[in-house]
Amino acid sequence: MAAPKKGRRPAGGQGRPGRTLALFLIALVALTGGMFASGHTTPRLGIDLAGGTSITLKAEAEKGKEDAVNETNMNTAVGIIERRVNGLGVSEAEVQTQGRENIIVNIPKGTNSEQAREQVGTTAQLYFRPVLTVAAGGPTTQPTPSGSPKPSASGKGKDDKDAKKDEEKATSPSAKSTPQGRALTEGLKKAPSPTPSGSGKPSTTPKPSGAPDPATADLQKKFATLNCSDKEQRSNAGKGVKDTEPTVACSQTGDAKYILGPAEVAGTDVDSAKGVFDQQRGMWIVQMDFTDGGSKKFQKITGRLSTQASPQNQFAIVLDGQVVSAPQVNQTLSASAEISGSFTQQEAQDLGNVLSYGALPLSFKEQSADTVSPALGGEQLRAGLIAGAIGLALVIIYLVVYYRGLSIIAILSLLASAAMTYTLMSLLGPAIGFALNLPAVCGAIVAIGITADSFIVYFERIRDEIREGRTLRPAVERAWPRARRTILVSDFVSFLAAAVLFIVTVGKVQGFAFTLGLTTLLDVVVVFLFTKPVMTLLARTTFFGEGHPWSGLDPKRLGAKPPLRRSRRTSATTDPKEA
Repeated sequence: MAAPKKGRRPAGGQGRPGRTLALFLIALVALTGGMFASGHTTPRLGIDLAGGTSITLKAEAEKGKEDAVNETNMNTAVGIIERRVNGLGVSEAEVQTQGRENIIVNIPKGTNSEQAREQVGTTAQLYFRPVLTVAAGGPTTQPTPSGSPKPSASGKGKDDKDAKKDEEKATSPSAKSTPQGRALTEGLKKAPSPTPSGSGKPSTTPKPSGAPDPATADLQKKFATLNCSDKEQRSNAGKGVKDTEPTVACSQTGDAKYILGPAEVAGTDVDSAKGVFDQQRGMWIVQMDFTDGGSKKFQKITGRLSTQASPQNQFAIVLDGQVVSAPQVNQTLSASAEISGSFTQQEAQDLGNVLSYGALPLSFKEQSADTVSPALGGEQLRAGLIAGAIGLALVIIYLVVYYRGLSIIAILSLLASAAMTYTLMSLLGPAIGFALNLPAVCGAIVAIGITADSFIVYFERIRDEIREGRTLRPAVERAWPRARRTILVSDFVSFLAAAVLFIVTVGKVQGFAFTLGLTTLLDVVVVFLFTKPVMTLLARTTFFGEGHPWSGLDPKRLGAKPPLRRSRRTSATTDPKEA
């Protein structure tokens, strides 16, 4: 007779349930510790629960292009605005059309909601324009055709020392709020700082004789009188100017003004852009990539500008008629480039967001901005939580009445699943922008039934094995493979439905789908790493192992057959006699 092989376990056996359970508890403690360490001890709430801002934008087409306000362009604008707002980390921002020419933007209350509102208000077209002239933001001198400046009224009363300080403030790259103090490179090289040219004097470079100068006398006059410190003048500086014409523009902060040439690259030519921290240089930069068509255009303009002197070796990134940044060009660039300078983290990320999502097919005007109160959502949330509590109570009552002692395992598993769900929702808020709204709460309530169903499947498989005459410990191990297959198939179907729902829907319904998918995955984790090990350990106790009447596993109450081993021995001894 061959000796049994050492280390062989019964089908579905689990040799060290304590180790598996310890692994689960360590993961739960780590997640909980991370939640408290991050300071986000509660899930982020959506606009229907936390309140926020609802903005109405009206589309405005350029003269002669009234047919541009159509369904295709409006849907494109919705997608871009949604990506821009959520790119700032504002979760559950809802962007949808209303009627033919309006877009509604709902921004939940949060750390970046004010910043998002500002960027939603500046969702016009994005262009790259070459810089012809730059000066401080106030009224300045006006250059003559030969390049020598004429004094203006605003230039009086300032000595050369004060003048030099004003010009350094307008052109030095160390001034973080000044957009022209950036360098555009394609590697790790940094452009030299522009040289100050005097107080309030436009910085220009004389053009070769015979070269066309798009900065006409009328444009020079507008430039000289433009006061960018005035918000109204700053907003209307280039209003109504076509992208094929030169224009004047102000920086967003109002501390610099420009004469800009015709647009040579559009925002739609930018494929992607993002603000990143350069470890080698210890500074924030903006990396951007262009489309195939945009690469050719960008190569052409940077090749020309790289041969010019400052400031005509700069190009301006113009959003909604205002200059977001005006980096210098040091060399011919094509498919990719980076903008470096005195960026803060916020400035680099904002500029990357603008470059990525700033090009809209239409201009928009803010019609209204209303504050949404969370009172109504709070009442609905309370009603939903009461309904969830009633459902959970009914599930527990059913488990206690029908499964008796086994209900302890089910309740402990539900608590473990709830703890995992809560900590993950709290951590996913700052991590990926997840926000808990009313549909998401519904998804969590539905998950109670999914989790309870997994326990019931396993418990019923164990009872089936006991009815066949097996004792509890082998019954627990033999029931697990069959229950495991059923649980995995059931959870896969639920997760697939959640994934499809998440892909084909928008807005709040995605919150329901995301929560349903998350809790379905957690159900698998809890059943495999918590419920099964706990059941294995309790099967070794006297209360459950000997089938106490209140354990829920009493062989008599289950109508168990005689033990399988006894019946086999009887048949083995009687067969020879019959023979």
